[in-house]
Amino acid sequence: MTGLPRIQELWRRSGAAGWYVPLAAVLFAVSLVYRDNGTELGGLPTRPFDALALAAIALQCLPLAGSRRWPVLCFAVVSVGFALDQLRGYHSLAGIALPIALLSVASHLEHHRRATAIAASVAYVPLAVALHRLGPGEPPGEFVTFYLAVALAWGVGSWLRHTRGLEAERRRRIAEDTRAAERARIARELHDVVTHHVTAMVVQAEAARYLTAAPDRLDQSLTAVTDTGRRAITDLRHLLDLLNPDHTTEPRTPPAGRLITLVEQTRRAGQPVEFTEEGTPAESTGSADLVAYRVVQESLTNALKYAHGSGTYVRVRHGAGEITVEVGTDGSASKAPGLSGSGRGLAGLRERVDVLGGDFSAEQQQDGGFVVRAHIPAGSPS
Repeated sequence: MTGLPRIQELWRRSGAAGWYVPLAAVLFAVSLVYRDNGTELGGLPTRPFDALALAAIALQCLPLAGSRRWPVLCFAVVSVGFALDQLRGYHSLAGIALPIALLSVASHLEHHRRATAIAASVAYVPLAVALHRLGPGEPPGEFVTFYLAVALAWGVGSWLRHTRGLEAERRRRIAEDTRAAERARIARELHDVVTHHVTAMVVQAEAARYLTAAPDRLDQSLTAVTDTGRRAITDLRHLLDLLNPDHTTEPRTPPAGRLITLVEQTRRAGQPVEFTEEGTPAESTGSADLVAYRVVQESLTNALKYAHGSGTYVRVRHGAGEITVEVGTDGSASKAPGLSGSGRGLAGLRERVDVLGGDFSAEQQQDGGFVVRAHIPAGSPS
């Protein structure tokens, strides 16, 4: 960042209001010390400073300290001091305060901007007429040139106000996009957790009603429902922790063995699952482990929903720099009654894998089965 953008950033960070107070004090002191080369309008002969000159300088410089909070009022006072300075012929350096005050008005005034500009322009006319009559008769072009020079300060202030508004709008949009992305992330997590655990509990509870004649198997089925509910509560607590401002925003990586637990839970729900895991997980995989876990979780949830009882396989391979996941069903069973899907789960998986720069596919097979494949780069912190 160089040049004008850097100046704007420094101005914004330091706070514009903090600059006006030292500026007013320095300009007041300099105007008292250096009495030459000040603003001269109308050609009146320069007059030595007296008590009224001190008042004119004070009226021009000191109001700058409050021009951030009361821009119009301070500009009006500065204008009175400038008129007094020029009509008396002091021609002090304090005349610099007029364009500064006008810039502040254009930069910070929110309402009645056009009326303020018109009022300032109208007020300039009698001052120019009075100076023309009192002076040696300077050409009108001098007054027009001064007016255009001061109007440039208004243009600069308006531009600063515009760029400040664009920056505020940009920051607002970034904040909204960040909130939307975080809501989407939490929604995906909720979908993965709730749909998987609740689907497993529904299937296990449906099976339990047919096991009343087998107390041992009924007890196992109810125990599985209880264990699944406890895991759901644990995962939901983690998601609720994410809403805590003091909680870390780093994604949670499932501990070693969670895939086995996931497969066993699905098996207890009545789904035959063949599980194969190859290779050694890398020490640092970033979010890849969590995404791979979610792919397996969502795929097994869909298998319970739409292919309950059919042969299912899960293959996970840890390679050099990536994790490959493949989950499929053989299509030997029909969809479980009473369960329907919205497609949000697969769409969420695709988004997760795409964020890490991986490949994702979900395809219907000719035999009626379904296969989900994901190649997930490992090591990305996203």
